[in-house]
Amino acid sequence: MTRALELAWGVGSDRGLRRAVNEDSFLATPPLFLVADGMGGHEAGAEASRAAIEGFRALAGRDSVSVEEIEAAFVDAVAGVSAIVTERAAAGTTLAGAAVCEQGGEVYWLVLNIGDSRTYRLQGGTLEQISVDHSAVQDLVERGELAQEDAERHPERNVVTRAVGAGSVGVPDYWLLPARAGDRLMICSDGLPKELSFDQILEALRAEVSPQAAATRLVHEALVHGGRDNVTVVVVDAHGALDETDDEQTQPVASPVPSTQTKESTW
Repeated sequence: MTRALELAWGVGSDRGLRRAVNEDSFLATPPLFLVADGMGGHEAGAEASRAAIEGFRALAGRDSVSVEEIEAAFVDAVAGVSAIVTERAAAGTTLAGAAVCEQGGEVYWLVLNIGDSRTYRLQGGTLEQISVDHSAVQDLVERGELAQEDAERHPERNVVTRAVGAGSVGVPDYWLLPARAGDRLMICSDGLPKELSFDQILEALRAEVSPQAAATRLVHEALVHGGRDNVTVVVVDAHGALDETDDEQTQPVASPVPSTQTKESTW
């Protein structure tokens, strides 16, 4: 039998050095850890990210959630963002994060992503980006037309191909990953990888013992390295004696949900 999953977490968020307002929103209340990065102009973007997060609020405070409950909450998030009326570009937001999900007596991370906010997992000292960006540059990388290290300098780096709202009809990708004691998840808006390399993120996550210290350090370092965008970081640690006897438990079970091609949205 799987034992209880004990969590510790920390959050950092800043508008950055060049933006007038912070259009990011987050939810860090078990079993949900989410980051949303708004688009559509200052107030519209901030309102859109808040509306997306509110779609999941009713699930906060529970021990775990089901895949079906997360899918239903996403529908509520879309409805909330779609209700925002602006005189400029349509309001929209990215959304990324993870929820604690229990199936068959086992505990999993249910990771979801739409847009280019990201979810990473540090496990056994190795950092892995779980989510896959829905962006124009990621499409180029996957087609072999652009090197990953050149993606952040590409002129279309701010173009997303799926979002909540902003004219998009796309749905998130989902991954169901077995949870293990010692897991550290990091969810962030794109303001973090714009400023810090993969290795810099790994160094900070390895060096800081507490999740709050890790989140605070990552936001601070993003500002030190330019702070060109809003930056939000949520770090979650899993403690407790989770079962690790099944070899399959050490491998992620990827289960992305198919989606249709969507309209591009420019930040």
